[in-house]
Amino acid sequence: MSSGTLMAFDFGTKSIGVAIGQRITGTARPLTAFKAQDGTPDWNLIEKLLKEWQPEEVVVGLPLNMDGTEQPLTARARKFANRLHGRFGIKVSLQDERLSTVEARADLFEQGGFRALNKGSIDSASAVVILESWFENHP
Repeated sequence: MSSGTLMAFDFGTKSIGVAIGQRITGTARPLTAFKAQDGTPDWNLIEKLLKEWQPEEVVVGLPLNMDGTEQPLTARARKFANRLHGRFGIKVSLQDERLSTVEARADLFEQGGFRALNKGSIDSASAVVILESWFENHP
């Protein structure tokens, strides 16, 4: 039987946000955000998170332009997703993340005003939005 646990990554060249969620509830919560060096994450940290949470699948946010066309970061997010799969053998899905940062900022601001808007919390909250929108599209 599957665990129903999924992990989402909001890929960025300087920071990568992470969220964890449950398929059964369709909800996610922020886990962490960690630094990346020009898009290269600390793979040991990712391995640690995967071992700790044992997700059955990983969802990576796919940054697209508002009109749906690809941008330079789109290819880098795809490469990150491919590396996750290649390195850890885990199933990886991509999720359109066009409005995730905007939505995450609004949610955080609602919860805690400007104090809540630090970069790490925005990235991990974006990962929550990515995962919850994935759940909505894959009931």
